[in-house]
Amino acid sequence: MNDALLHITRQGTWAEVQASGLYSANTLPSDGFIHCSKVDQVLRVADTFYKHQKDLVLLVIDPQKVKAELRWEAGVDDPGELYPHIYGPLNLDAVTTVIDFKAGDDGKFILPHILPLPG
Repeated sequence: MNDALLHITRQGTWAEVQASGLYSANTLPSDGFIHCSKVDQVLRVADTFYKHQKDLVLLVIDPQKVKAELRWEAGVDDPGELYPHIYGPLNLDAVTTVIDFKAGDDGKFILPHILPLPG
């Protein structure tokens, strides 16, 4: 799981795509790719873009199983840090685990125990 990619989405969105076999995040049409993170990036991403949101899940993705093009590209906030981007719909068989992703009372997210600690 150390080399796994992570993607944050809503529980309802994930439930809706189960029958289709493919997942297309809302950023695919607008940005041209699905945003993902490494374990050591996901809390920063969640706290920046999802603070206080509920009903979220983390998709744990095996990068070796992703059929669409996968690129490592500079982030907007730190051009020196590379983030994984999936350029196309995500095939569901690349998702190895789906984990509830909850924020604490302060709205900041907590790394689920199933994930390895960063660093």
